[in-house]
Amino acid sequence: MSTPSPAALPIRRLTLRDRTACADLSENRGWQREEHKWNFLLTAGTGYGIDDPDGGLVAACVVTEYGPRDRPDLGAIGMVLVAERHARQGVGRRLMRHVVSRMGTTPLTLHATPHGRPLYEELGFKVTGRAEMVLGRFTSEEARSPVATRAATAEDLTRILELDEEVFGSDRTPLITRLPAFADQLLVAEDSGRIIGYTAAWPNMDTHVVGPLIARDTRTAKALVTAIAARTDRPLRTDIDVRHGELLDWVKQRGLRSIAFNSVMMYGAPELPGDWTRRFAPLTVAAG
Repeated sequence: MSTPSPAALPIRRLTLRDRTACADLSENRGWQREEHKWNFLLTAGTGYGIDDPDGGLVAACVVTEYGPRDRPDLGAIGMVLVAERHARQGVGRRLMRHVVSRMGTTPLTLHATPHGRPLYEELGFKVTGRAEMVLGRFTSEEARSPVATRAATAEDLTRILELDEEVFGSDRTPLITRLPAFADQLLVAEDSGRIIGYTAAWPNMDTHVVGPLIARDTRTAKALVTAIAARTDRPLRTDIDVRHGELLDWVKQRGLRSIAFNSVMMYGAPELPGDWTRRFAPLTVAAG
């Protein structure tokens, strides 16, 4: 009996039991295993995958939905991966078409690498922005920041959720309420007792990823990054919207270097909702 083409194999929902296979797939494509992130995404979102008859996964991706549970107003697609030996056989295109079809009229967003962008454009996604990934050991300033920051408490969660929805433009409660368990740090910035920004630092192999980074202004964003850096001895990594040039220049002056650029793409809507002027970095590019 002949082995079916990978492009004809059934697509199924992934569960937490698939996280090791997902991490194996990441490693197969030269990415880090990122099991901690896979666990988070498969819990907060919906994974789709194609089983390899010889074991493991042919392909996988995750969709995280935002807004009301019964009628999401935005879906973020991430971790779109096809095993090396099944690449360039139409598998990724079929998986993406499946996801787009399942999401119906819900607008979709994703961060595309230069390699993946042509496929997404073929499917109807449009580039609406760019994010620059930076990585390195942060060198702190000597002067005390004029913006007050502190560790978040359980009492802050309601205001964090309100601020996040206001800035992001959609309710991300299922994602944000998982941050205290997912992240090593969750900090807020305050002005006269009012929360004006927040960020988290979550472990990803040997780095701490800074995100989300939501702040009233660039000065507040700088204070939050500085506070995160003071609490870790790991290199920092984050993906900053290129429109925030001042923040990008500042982190590079403090030791972070440019690693890559990703295109922010949309399907079914002209641009991301919310207020980009206060949205400096995503929680992860895999979740918008």
